[in-house]
Amino acid sequence: MPVKEMLPLSLLNDYLYCPRRAALKIMEGWRAENSHTVRGDIVHEHADLPGYEVAKNVTLLRALPVFSDRLGLSGKCDVIERHADGSLLPVEYKKGKRRQFENDDAQLCAQALCLEEMFGFPIQCGAVFHAESKRRREVLFTPELRGLTEQAISQLRQLVDAGRVPPAQFKPACEECSLFKICLPRVTSLPASLGRAAARLFET
Repeated sequence: MPVKEMLPLSLLNDYLYCPRRAALKIMEGWRAENSHTVRGDIVHEHADLPGYEVAKNVTLLRALPVFSDRLGLSGKCDVIERHADGSLLPVEYKKGKRRQFENDDAQLCAQALCLEEMFGFPIQCGAVFHAESKRRREVLFTPELRGLTEQAISQLRQLVDAGRVPPAQFKPACEECSLFKICLPRVTSLPASLGRAAARLFET
């Protein structure tokens, strides 16, 4: 059975936000900063330092590498809480206020799927810590969320295997994306007929 190429676990979040964003990152290597990425880096500054600490009988494991051969994913968890009964709870740090986003929940669920494969026991739930509001939100790994996550991983792999960057589909969220000036969604999402007309303007 051929070994799957390991995809970055964080790319799943990009894919659910925008497949084109994920493709530009993994296929063409584009990276860029904006205020959102800078704030996100600050939030992760402590969690990204490998190590552990113990507080109230809970061991906090920071920047723990995780992987899944079955799914072909690898990455790291911001924080894993190991409780006295041996249970594990992944915690993902996000910069904004306490709000639910499908891409964040799927990223956290993918971490749990990796942990389940690595340690051989079920992970029932995790949490997203929202730095701006300093509140955490519990995420239950329901059959529905697990199904959505595995489907998204499969679709992401199909996108990568196809080797083609999908066309842009402009939406309000595009302006918040760090790749906005690279993707140029207002232009690249134009109908093909307009695109051909625009190209002819530069023909000699």
